[in-house]
Amino acid sequence: MDALKTFAYHLTYNEEDADDLVQETYLKAHKFIENYDSGTNAKAWLFKILKNAYINEYRKKSRRPPKVDIDEVISFKEGEEPKYAAFHDLRNEIFDNTMGDEVTIALNSLPLDFRTVILLCDIESFTYEEIAKILELPIGTVRSRLFRARNMLKERLKQYALKMGYKDMRGLRRGEYGEEE
Repeated sequence: MDALKTFAYHLTYNEEDADDLVQETYLKAHKFIENYDSGTNAKAWLFKILKNAYINEYRKKSRRPPKVDIDEVISFKEGEEPKYAAFHDLRNEIFDNTMGDEVTIALNSLPLDFRTVILLCDIESFTYEEIAKILELPIGTVRSRLFRARNMLKERLKQYALKMGYKDMRGLRRGEYGEEE
């Protein structure tokens, strides 16, 4: 499901981690299929599993020391370039270039709580009630986060819009900006 992969990427910022997270989601969904209530939104159920898997993985990673590739340590000590450094940099650069539009950059700059509600509501088209269930939040919190997230996004995209030739006409009355009455 592309929607799960997109959501996972916006949580992890790493394509491989996003793939792992989606795979983990499907494994858990299969393992706990008896917990799924037939007739409810399966997509929302999968998103909730993904979100919980992300939180659990984040907690695990924060408790363990970072992994180090022994070949890179030896290469660094001997003053050599690591074998695969160029490959990794090029791959990240290619991915960043395809995802590098202003909207994506602005969206990714939002704090996780706000980015999540925007993705679920405006990108994945979940209802407020479904988002509340997925995130285990009161519906009022979902609405306020969505309101604040959209305002943050507007503010971040304002300069880009002006640069693209759009004019900020908020606050002007009809006729003040060149339209006929």
